[in-house]
Amino acid sequence: MSLKMFNFKNSAALWALIYFTLLPPECTSKMFTRCQLAKELLRHDFPRSYLSNWVCLVENESGRSTSKVMQLSNQSVGYGLFQINSKNWCRKGRKGGICNIKCEDFLNDEISDDSRCAMQIFNRHGFQAWPGWMNKCRGRSLPDVSRC
Repeated sequence: MSLKMFNFKNSAALWALIYFTLLPPECTSKMFTRCQLAKELLRHDFPRSYLSNWVCLVENESGRSTSKVMQLSNQSVGYGLFQINSKNWCRKGRKGGICNIKCEDFLNDEISDDSRCAMQIFNRHGFQAWPGWMNKCRGRSLPDVSRC
């Protein structure tokens, strides 16, 4: 069979395959299930006593997606699983903010840095730092993660 039979130049599927094959691992994102998220948070030393609150927060901030980017009305941007805000906590394109990290580092499936920064935010402000938690979780029925 001759390669001339295939029109590789215009093959969107081939280009997509090449793109995703060559994509560096740090550029990958993840969509967690509820139980995957609960287990991952425990792995990163989130206290079990607050686990339902953290799961609720993440579900309402990012939909459990590590790649979520949200432009906010105050001209700042929320990044990643915890929607960490570029106004105070990170800097776009370079290390900075209170967490001393690039905001884009929150957009991959490695959540160690996200978790450290989220805990730093929590230690300063509690869950009140996240509008998703304030509006959808505070004083409400929380996700059941007891079987995870």
